[in-house]
Amino acid sequence: MYQEKSIAVVVPAYNEERLIGQTLTSIPDVVDRIIVINDASVDNTSEIVKKISEEDKRICLIEHDANQGVGGAIATGYKKARDLKIDVTVVMAGDAQMDPNDLIRIIEPVANGGTDYTKGNRLFYGDAWNMIPHYRYLGNSFLSLMTKISSGYWHIADSQSGYTAISLIALERINLDKIYKGYGMPNDLLIKLNQHDFRVRDVHIRPVYNVGEKSGIKLMHVIPKISWILFKGFWHRLFIKYVIKDFHPLIFFYILSFVLLGFSIPLTIRLFYIWAIRGDIPDMNAMALVFSLISGLQTLFFGMWFDMEYNKKLK
Repeated sequence: MYQEKSIAVVVPAYNEERLIGQTLTSIPDVVDRIIVINDASVDNTSEIVKKISEEDKRICLIEHDANQGVGGAIATGYKKARDLKIDVTVVMAGDAQMDPNDLIRIIEPVANGGTDYTKGNRLFYGDAWNMIPHYRYLGNSFLSLMTKISSGYWHIADSQSGYTAISLIALERINLDKIYKGYGMPNDLLIKLNQHDFRVRDVHIRPVYNVGEKSGIKLMHVIPKISWILFKGFWHRLFIKYVIKDFHPLIFFYILSFVLLGFSIPLTIRLFYIWAIRGDIPDMNAMALVFSLISGLQTLFFGMWFDMEYNKKLK
């Protein structure tokens, strides 16, 4: 219990025999339930969890018959915590990459009612640039920027951080069966939280790397997938929030900007083609391109500004 609120930790685990024991034994006593989801591991993850659970009665092990991905494992844990009526549910990976010393800082804003969802932010911690592998830092920063636009939470960063806490009311409102099951789950969840006007807050946490973990994330494979999730989620959020729930003209700014910027693509191709063939630039083509680019960017920035103002209260 913390501030008279029940606390659960969801631990998704897939082939984590090396570090799952360290993860579970480091979880503080303030946690009431530890829900471990063995996502069809083919190593000794399940046996290690069962052995530790003999000493720690807080541990509940759920076995997946088939691998569902990290998002699917977290969704299973969320459902269990929801059914148990846990007030605050935290996610900690099974590879010991989430510092248990940050746990109180993660759960406190949710426990005291100040927000509905907290998310660890590793990017602004001290010397994070040198603590996090550079390719991971840059990839994370790019996805964080895209997630700001797609989710409407312009104040958040480190969108890929899985160290989170969520309130019971949010778990009860979100359709957990619709959450993306892969590595894009944190991004998808943020979009869904915004559709319900839940408050989200960043919490600075210490990055943990090189403790023996083995990342299954391949950025060149993951970034295109998550970008597509963000693109679809962006338009779905706009439709639900600004057409169905509460009409706002910003949706017209976004649509117009995409039309104008999309129109600039064939104009650019035509301009460079004629330049390459004839050696000169057609005046009307150039003027149309400049107009579409300037107008498209202007309407895009207006749409972003309106969206930012509308969601300012969700900090």
